[in-house]
Amino acid sequence: MKEITLEATVENIGVVTDFVEEFLDGIACPLKAKMQLNIAIDELFGNIAHYAYQGRAGKATVQVEVMENPRTVCITFIDSGVPYNPLETADPDITLSAEDRSIGGLGIFMVKKNMDDMQYSYCEGRNRLKIIKCI
Repeated sequence: MKEITLEATVENIGVVTDFVEEFLDGIACPLKAKMQLNIAIDELFGNIAHYAYQGRAGKATVQVEVMENPRTVCITFIDSGVPYNPLETADPDITLSAEDRSIGGLGIFMVKKNMDDMQYSYCEGRNRLKIIKCI
């Protein structure tokens, strides 16, 4: 497992993406899975940066690892911000036009659809969101 801890800012999304991509390159991750994981990183780390600390500074840790049987990539996002389980967010009604839909929720919906599993827990004052992608 590899891990990085940094300020939870929008400017650091690229740092996290580069960190995970370097790991994925080392395990010969297929391009499609890499692209789906990059979209998830952008959405999830961006959400931490925008909402977790409610305008205060805060750190986030990102862990990445590969598991075997089946071969999967697991990325865990950890922050000490306000408790928030994105898996409890109702999926947007994508049958409605963009004008008729409520704002928000589409990014998490896309992550849910592109990952094979997602797990959330809140323990000892920390949010932990793990995304799992079969490769």
